[in-house]
Amino acid sequence: MLRLLLLSLLAVATVSHAAMRQYAAAVDASDWKMVEASRLQCTLSHTLPGYGDALFTSMASKQLNMEFELDMKLLPKKFDVAAVYSVPPSWMPGVAPKPIADMTIRKQYNGDLPEDAAWTMLSELEKGFWPTIYYQDWYNRYDKVAVSLNASNFTPRYREFISCVSNLLPFSFDDIAYTVLSYEKNSTELTAYAQKQLEMIGEYLKEDSDLELVLLDGYTDSYGGRWTNEQLSIRRASQVKDYFTALGVPAERIEVTGHGEKRHISPNSNSDARALNRRVVVHLSKS
Repeated sequence: MLRLLLLSLLAVATVSHAAMRQYAAAVDASDWKMVEASRLQCTLSHTLPGYGDALFTSMASKQLNMEFELDMKLLPKKFDVAAVYSVPPSWMPGVAPKPIADMTIRKQYNGDLPEDAAWTMLSELEKGFWPTIYYQDWYNRYDKVAVSLNASNFTPRYREFISCVSNLLPFSFDDIAYTVLSYEKNSTELTAYAQKQLEMIGEYLKEDSDLELVLLDGYTDSYGGRWTNEQLSIRRASQVKDYFTALGVPAERIEVTGHGEKRHISPNSNSDARALNRRVVVHLSKS
């Protein structure tokens, strides 16, 4: 009998020691801010006192995108899964929490969620709900953790964020890092399509001219003398270099090579085939 009583007391004590550690900004201290706002990246940040930061990020791309990242000061010690819910604040009595997603917790990595879940969290915040992440503490087996995003002061910064997202470039660095510019016959004049390609690269470089290296390789078709074609290929590549330096790319980071009529990618048997050989190949690299 005494043994059963002791076991019961121990069970009660164990339950009573279980705790939910909660991290959230106070209503009057909820801090939402834009930490990155350019045509390349938009990031909306929310400080979680004692825990870290919640980050929503969209990048320049052909497709609209969004990602949520939980930037933790104390990284996970083991693999686990967290549950993400939209939780009504205390001034919404009777409203039930809604599940948003499961978030994979990886050892020594920040938590993150893909586009659909990230947009859902943003829309719930806009309605005044608090997206909350629940998981078993990886350093204390007696504790569970709840991390809440406070919707207070969210709307003004969210409007700035959406404005930034709508102004992102509709392409990424990877889309322009390798570009082939085509030329009119026996000239340094770009084709209409190539001019648009070059302008697209220019739009990117206006936002980020800090490139590690730019390689410009000029080529011609086989009509004309070899020396003449070599000089023409150099002029073509050099004009592109001048365009890039005018946008702020340091000249010493740009290498120009004129190959003339060497390294054809197409036969020179007809006008359409020769047009493919009149080109400048642009390689952009970043560290």
